Amino acid sequence: MMDGWKTVPLGKLCTISSGDSDTQDAVLDGPYAFFDRSKTIKRSTRYLHDCEALIIPGEGKEFLPKHFSGKFDLHQRAYALYGFAPDLDIRFLYHFLHHRSDYFPSVAVGATVKSLRRRHFADLPVPVPSLAEQRRIVDVLDEALEGIAVAKAHAEENFLNARALFESRLQSVFTHRDGQWEVRPLGDFASFKNGLNFDKNSIGQTLPFVGVADFQDNDFAPIEQLGSATIDGVLADGYLLKRDDILIVRSNGSKHLVGRSMLIGDLREATSYSGFVIRVRFDASQVFPLFLLRFLKCQTTRQTLTSGGGGANITNINQGKLTSLRIPLPPYGEQITISGAIEEMKEETRNLEKSYRLKLTSLDELRKSLLNHAFSGKL
Repeated sequence: MMDGWKTVPLGKLCTISSGDSDTQDAVLDGPYAFFDRSKTIKRSTRYLHDCEALIIPGEGKEFLPKHFSGKFDLHQRAYALYGFAPDLDIRFLYHFLHHRSDYFPSVAVGATVKSLRRRHFADLPVPVPSLAEQRRIVDVLDEALEGIAVAKAHAEENFLNARALFESRLQSVFTHRDGQWEVRPLGDFASFKNGLNFDKNSIGQTLPFVGVADFQDNDFAPIEQLGSATIDGVLADGYLLKRDDILIVRSNGSKHLVGRSMLIGDLREATSYSGFVIRVRFDASQVFPLFLLRFLKCQTTRQTLTSGGGGANITNINQGKLTSLRIPLPPYGEQITISGAIEEMKEETRNLEKSYRLKLTSLDELRKSLLNHAFSGKL
């Protein structure tokens, strides 16, 4: 601890209290801010406090403070810190709580949903320099962290733009075509089969299985990382995967997962797939697998597959949808050439995304380092 600094429990620096409102008390157009466990600030028709406060969710995974001044309502599972000691700058405490973002998750209790108690706040030791030094540190942090936040926003925007550019270029491949292309329903040259259902009580053959969790943003199924499952009896040949099969997520409670697809590469052993997945099998000597995969992964194709009547989203894709899906097909040699060009575009996009991820990581590390210096008296 630096000379002139003291360590004080948070409970001696401010008043700590939870609210008494519930989720259903939120309204769309209430005159007052309503803080609950979520990151979104809701609205309320009443207020519990009228003051400057730091507000922290009492349940969840992240327990980061919001700084607010005015009238606000508070959920019974959220905490407000207010009534601060005269020798404490609220912004100093705000930055300190971000610096100690690891503290609340480490002390939260509960097997499923982690939650905080008042003692977890009251017992937190806070390093406190003089008020003048606190304000100096706050001025430095406010300016530096604002710059880091702007740089992160730009990097995140560039990351999204890289993906959007690839998607735009991918879409143009399938829309700007000449007279040699033909458009055929997928059902004309492909067959479909839903995956196998099983449960923990199944007794029989155990083998690797492709599930919804294996898709993510993969182009190829992660064969070496697949989990295994036990089915009833012995697997029928119709459920065995083959090289160049394409798998599509046909059903899931999370709508954004439906329609994801990936290609099966070389298999070392008998491998199957779950009932939430549908297999597309076709003659790879007539339709180049990577070409078909890229078309299926195209955003507009997924939108076509996952849109219901009136534009409503659905949580499943049936074989009828896939059968009637119209596929633009150039001559086979051109399919190979186009697929190669798409892979080059994809690699360029991956490199850009990697660069932006590294920048985001370095900015996060800079932010942590800056906060660490501030609260160890080295700023």
